[in-house]
Amino acid sequence: MQTSSKIILGIDPGTVIMGYGVIAVHKNEIELLTTDVLKLAKYKDIYERLHHIHVKVKEIIETYHPGDFAIEAPFFGKNVQSMLKLGRAQGVAIATAMSAGLQVTEYSPKKVKQAVTGNGNADKDQVWKMLQHHLHFKAKPKYYDATDALAVALCHHFQTSKAKVSGGKKQMKGWEDFIQNHPERIR
Repeated sequence: MQTSSKIILGIDPGTVIMGYGVIAVHKNEIELLTTDVLKLAKYKDIYERLHHIHVKVKEIIETYHPGDFAIEAPFFGKNVQSMLKLGRAQGVAIATAMSAGLQVTEYSPKKVKQAVTGNGNADKDQVWKMLQHHLHFKAKPKYYDATDALAVALCHHFQTSKAKVSGGKKQMKGWEDFIQNHPERIR
Protein backbone atom coordinates (compact mmCIF):
# COMPACT_ATOMS: atom_id res chain seq x y z
CA MET A 1 0.00 0.00 0.00
CA GLN A 2 1.24 3.45 -0.89
CA THR A 3 1.93 5.96 1.86
CA SER A 4 -0.06 8.60 -0.05
CA SER A 5 -3.25 6.58 0.47
CA LYS A 6 -6.26 8.08 2.15
CA ILE A 7 -7.66 5.60 4.68
CA ILE A 8 -11.30 5.89 5.74
CA LEU A 9 -13.01 4.07 8.62
CA GLY A 10 -16.77 3.72 8.29
CA ILE A 11 -19.00 2.67 11.19
CA ASP A 12 -22.60 1.45 11.26
CA PRO A 13 -23.33 1.83 14.98
CA GLY A 14 -25.38 -0.63 16.95
CA THR A 15 -25.66 -2.11 20.41
CA VAL A 16 -26.37 -5.65 19.20
CA ILE A 17 -24.23 -5.64 16.04
CA MET A 18 -21.83 -2.86 15.05
CA GLY A 19 -20.56 -2.91 11.48
CA TYR A 20 -17.20 -1.50 10.44
CA GLY A 21 -15.33 -1.12 7.18
CA VAL A 22 -11.98 0.34 6.24
CA ILE A 23 -11.03 1.41 2.72
CA ALA A 24 -7.90 2.92 1.24
CA VAL A 25 -8.04 5.33 -1.68
CA HIS A 26 -5.04 5.53 -4.00
CA LYS A 27 -5.79 8.21 -6.59
CA ASN A 28 -8.77 6.64 -8.42
CA GLU A 29 -8.39 3.14 -6.97
CA ILE A 30 -10.39 2.12 -3.92
CA GLU A 31 -9.10 -0.85 -1.93
CA LEU A 32 -11.06 -2.79 0.68
CA LEU A 33 -8.81 -3.24 3.72
CA THR A 34 -11.26 -4.90 6.11
CA THR A 35 -14.93 -5.20 6.93
CA ASP A 36 -16.68 -7.14 9.65
CA VAL A 37 -19.06 -6.83 12.56
CA LEU A 38 -18.70 -6.70 16.31
CA LYS A 39 -21.34 -8.97 17.86
CA LEU A 40 -22.53 -7.63 21.18
CA ALA A 41 -25.68 -9.66 21.96
CA LYS A 42 -23.81 -11.99 24.31
CA TYR A 43 -23.16 -9.09 26.68
CA LYS A 44 -26.32 -8.43 28.66
CA ASP A 45 -25.16 -5.19 30.30
CA ILE A 46 -25.40 -2.12 28.03
CA TYR A 47 -22.31 -0.58 29.60
CA GLU A 48 -20.29 -3.70 28.86
CA ARG A 49 -21.43 -3.45 25.23
CA LEU A 50 -20.36 0.19 25.11
CA HIS A 51 -16.97 -0.77 26.51
CA HIS A 52 -16.52 -3.38 23.75
CA ILE A 53 -17.46 -0.80 21.11
CA HIS A 54 -14.78 1.53 22.48
CA VAL A 55 -12.15 -1.23 22.54
CA LYS A 56 -12.97 -2.38 18.98
CA VAL A 57 -13.01 1.09 17.42
CA LYS A 58 -9.72 1.91 19.18
CA GLU A 59 -8.21 -1.37 17.91
CA ILE A 60 -9.29 -0.64 14.31
CA ILE A 61 -7.83 2.87 14.50
CA GLU A 62 -4.53 1.57 15.92
CA THR A 63 -4.33 -1.16 13.25
CA TYR A 64 -5.26 0.81 10.11
CA HIS A 65 -4.43 4.44 11.07
CA PRO A 66 -7.35 6.03 9.23
CA GLY A 67 -7.19 9.71 8.45
CA ASP A 68 -10.98 9.96 8.14
CA PHE A 69 -13.82 8.66 10.31
CA ALA A 70 -17.38 8.46 9.01
CA ILE A 71 -20.41 7.17 10.88
CA GLU A 72 -24.03 6.60 9.99
CA ALA A 73 -26.50 8.80 11.83
CA PRO A 74 -29.22 6.97 13.71
CA PHE A 75 -32.47 6.43 11.87
CA PHE A 76 -35.22 7.99 13.95
CA GLY A 77 -37.81 5.41 14.87
CA LYS A 78 -40.70 5.18 17.27
CA ASN A 79 -38.95 3.16 19.97
CA VAL A 80 -37.36 5.73 22.28
CA GLN A 81 -35.38 3.16 24.29
CA SER A 82 -33.81 1.75 21.11
CA MET A 83 -32.87 5.27 19.99
CA LEU A 84 -31.22 6.02 23.33
CA LYS A 85 -29.16 2.83 23.16
CA LEU A 86 -28.17 3.47 19.55
CA GLY A 87 -27.23 7.06 20.39
CA ARG A 88 -24.97 5.83 23.18
CA ALA A 89 -23.26 3.36 20.83
CA GLN A 90 -22.74 6.10 18.27
CA GLY A 91 -21.44 8.47 20.96
CA VAL A 92 -18.87 5.96 22.20
CA ALA A 93 -17.59 5.33 18.66
CA ILE A 94 -17.41 9.09 17.99
CA ALA A 95 -15.64 9.81 21.28
CA THR A 96 -13.11 7.06 20.58
CA ALA A 97 -12.37 8.49 17.13
CA MET A 98 -12.09 12.04 18.47
CA SER A 99 -9.75 10.96 21.26
CA ALA A 100 -7.53 9.48 18.53
CA GLY A 101 -7.45 12.88 16.82
CA LEU A 102 -9.84 12.02 13.99
CA GLN A 103 -12.41 14.45 12.67
CA VAL A 104 -15.86 12.89 12.60
CA THR A 105 -18.31 13.13 9.72
CA GLU A 106 -21.86 11.85 10.07
CA TYR A 107 -24.12 10.79 7.19
CA SER A 108 -27.81 9.96 7.15
CA PRO A 109 -28.77 6.51 5.85
CA LYS A 110 -30.51 8.16 2.88
CA LYS A 111 -27.37 10.20 2.03
CA VAL A 112 -25.23 7.04 2.14
CA LYS A 113 -27.56 5.14 -0.18
CA GLN A 114 -27.78 8.11 -2.54
CA ALA A 115 -23.99 8.45 -2.73
CA VAL A 116 -23.33 4.75 -3.30
CA THR A 117 -26.26 3.73 -5.53
CA GLY A 118 -27.72 6.98 -6.83
CA ASN A 119 -30.99 6.13 -5.07
CA GLY A 120 -31.63 7.30 -1.50
CA ASN A 121 -34.29 4.60 -1.11
CA ALA A 122 -32.12 1.69 -2.30
CA ASP A 123 -32.41 -1.59 -0.43
CA LYS A 124 -29.48 -3.31 1.28
CA ASP A 125 -28.99 -5.72 -1.62
CA GLN A 126 -28.62 -2.83 -4.10
CA VAL A 127 -26.07 -1.18 -1.81
CA TRP A 128 -24.14 -4.45 -1.55
CA LYS A 129 -24.06 -4.88 -5.35
CA MET A 130 -22.67 -1.36 -5.85
CA LEU A 131 -20.05 -2.00 -3.17
CA GLN A 132 -19.06 -5.16 -5.06
CA HIS A 133 -18.62 -3.06 -8.18
CA HIS A 134 -16.53 -0.36 -6.51
CA LEU A 135 -14.50 -2.54 -4.15
CA HIS A 136 -14.14 -5.67 -6.29
CA PHE A 137 -15.14 -8.34 -3.80
CA LYS A 138 -17.31 -11.39 -4.37
CA ALA A 139 -18.53 -12.78 -1.06
CA LYS A 140 -22.07 -11.94 -0.03
CA PRO A 141 -22.01 -10.54 3.49
CA LYS A 142 -23.32 -12.55 6.41
CA TYR A 143 -24.37 -9.28 8.03
CA TYR A 144 -25.50 -6.19 6.17
CA ASP A 145 -24.17 -4.12 9.08
CA ALA A 146 -20.67 -4.66 7.63
CA THR A 147 -21.70 -3.54 4.14
CA ASP A 148 -23.58 -0.59 5.63
CA ALA A 149 -20.33 0.48 7.30
CA LEU A 150 -18.42 0.10 4.02
CA ALA A 151 -21.09 2.17 2.30
CA VAL A 152 -20.57 4.92 4.89
CA ALA A 153 -16.82 4.90 4.18
CA LEU A 154 -17.40 4.97 0.40
CA CYS A 155 -19.97 7.75 0.77
CA HIS A 156 -17.40 9.77 2.71
CA HIS A 157 -14.84 9.24 -0.06
CA PHE A 158 -17.31 10.38 -2.72
CA GLN A 159 -18.36 13.42 -0.69
CA THR A 160 -14.83 14.55 0.13
CA SER A 161 -13.42 13.87 -3.35
CA LYS A 162 -16.33 15.83 -4.87
CA ALA A 163 -15.50 18.76 -2.60
CA LYS A 164 -11.82 18.65 -3.67
CA VAL A 165 -12.64 18.39 -7.36
CA SER A 166 -15.05 21.29 -7.20
CA GLY A 167 -13.07 23.22 -4.60
CA GLY A 168 -16.25 23.21 -2.56
CA LYS A 169 -17.65 26.01 -4.77
CA LYS A 170 -18.63 24.78 -8.23
CA GLN A 171 -21.51 22.38 -8.77
CA MET A 172 -21.44 19.85 -11.61
CA LYS A 173 -23.59 20.98 -14.53
CA GLY A 174 -24.61 17.63 -15.99
CA TRP A 175 -23.70 14.05 -16.74
CA GLU A 176 -20.62 15.10 -18.69
CA ASP A 177 -19.18 16.85 -15.60
CA PHE A 178 -20.10 13.89 -13.41
CA ILE A 179 -18.42 11.39 -15.74
CA GLN A 180 -15.32 13.55 -16.05
CA ASN A 181 -15.07 13.98 -12.25
CA HIS A 182 -15.92 10.34 -11.35
CA PRO A 183 -14.39 7.96 -13.93
CA GLU A 184 -14.27 5.22 -11.27
CA ARG A 185 -18.10 5.13 -11.16
CA ILE A 186 -18.55 4.27 -14.84
CA ARG A 187 -19.53 0.68 -15.58
